[in-house]
Amino acid sequence: MNIQTTLLFVSFIATVILGSIVVPILKKKKIGQVVRDDGPKSHLQKNGTPIMGGIVIILVVTTILGFFVKDYPILVLPMIAIFGYGLIGFLDDFKKLILKDPEGMSPKMKMAGLFIVTAILIGLYLFVFNMGTSIIIPLFNQPISLGLIVFIIFTAFILLGTTNAVNLTDGLDGLATGVVAIIMTFFTLEALRQQNYEMVVFCSSVVGACIGFLLFNMHPAKVFMGDTGSLALGGAVAITAIILKMPLYLAIVALVCIVDTISVMLQVIYFKATKGKRLFKMAPFHHHLELSGYKETTVVLIFWVVTIICCIVAYLI
Repeated sequence: MNIQTTLLFVSFIATVILGSIVVPILKKKKIGQVVRDDGPKSHLQKNGTPIMGGIVIILVVTTILGFFVKDYPILVLPMIAIFGYGLIGFLDDFKKLILKDPEGMSPKMKMAGLFIVTAILIGLYLFVFNMGTSIIIPLFNQPISLGLIVFIIFTAFILLGTTNAVNLTDGLDGLATGVVAIIMTFFTLEALRQQNYEMVVFCSSVVGACIGFLLFNMHPAKVFMGDTGSLALGGAVAITAIILKMPLYLAIVALVCIVDTISVMLQVIYFKATKGKRLFKMAPFHHHLELSGYKETTVVLIFWVVTIICCIVAYLI
């Protein structure tokens, strides 16, 4: 059995076991979802569903990486990404759900935390691991080198943009979990093609953890990952793309996340420009589809299939 299959299986089993322990604890502690009453009415039944389940994914993946980091020091980067961004999400969830503050972390504090993690990752990438400033251009498969300042700004945009995009996509049972599992499967194959076995270890571990988490997160979800999990997985996707020199490929493989993010931006702009009118029935876009008559499971399936197609296209070009 090859390393990627072994790690996928190990992380899957570990997630299922740990999830079976953590989910009942979250339920007992009544750390549950509070559903907005202006959304799809079918979501009201989700009230009280345990949240912060992303802790399970973070613990499983970082523990596995801990066994390999001595041989593969570059794994420090994804460890910091998944733990650091996940910590920001955890603090936000903790304030909302444990301290009962509906506002959670202030936007300024949250962004400050995300910027700190981003700065640490970029600093280590450039000045400790000396990974350079090159990125691969889709279609041409040739790396080009960016200027240092341009690379720093671009990489910060990728890290912050991807973490928030995955966070916005996490709105339906199994949606973000499945999308990330598909994207990280693509990156596992790319890491194998590049013979980058360090990232094979990371990517396959994340895929296994996501599939294991889906057993609890599929409709009807027994647990939600919360910002704890969505920010951690967004960070995982972003740092993987950067280490493999493939951040531009996110425009293809993460298309559904980009659509959801753009829909939120357009909704805000249109709302302000028209003094209260809405461009979409609800943003992000997956909620618009629900309110347009699509079942939740159908929307999730559509997003998964689109992501699979996008990943196939990205792998072939």
